[in-house]
Amino acid sequence: MIHPTAIVQTTDIGEGTAIWQYSVVLKNAVIGKNCNINFNVFIENDVIIGNNVTVKSGVQLWDGILIEDDVFIGPNATFVNNPYVRSKQFPKKHIGVTVRKGASIGANATIMGGIQIGEFAFIGAGSLLTRSVLPFQLWYGNPASHKGYITKEGEVVGLDLKSKSTAKNFKYINQKLTQI
Repeated sequence: MIHPTAIVQTTDIGEGTAIWQYSVVLKNAVIGKNCNINFNVFIENDVIIGNNVTVKSGVQLWDGILIEDDVFIGPNATFVNNPYVRSKQFPKKHIGVTVRKGASIGANATIMGGIQIGEFAFIGAGSLLTRSVLPFQLWYGNPASHKGYITKEGEVVGLDLKSKSTAKNFKYINQKLTQI
């Protein structure tokens, strides 16, 4: 479903994807299946979006950004693909951002270029993320810092890996962290 007010130049859009009002998608962008591209989103040419991704209103995805499957990007999250920008001076290649499978980015977070957000990691609302994040890590603040871990189900686990969670969740997180 593409809303009539959206400007969508790409034909590389998966089945079941919705693109809502006043969004713009340039011709070389790739968008997977069952995505929800909300109101007023801009997607540049060199952007790849996986399956089952939600991009909330007011997000701009610039050249060089890779979003894997099952990612959530909150309203007005901002991505930087060139940290040393000058007017009318264009880099040969943008440094981009990679957001791995299942990660979540909160509203109004700013994600600096050249970093990777690991699988199922969580970046809190309003955060300024300036470095890469490992899988299952919870980061927030300005600048964002590592505050704990988060399970696939969204349960927060402290830095000491203790919470009210079951031992199964701890074991799973520990296994993932030791694989890195």
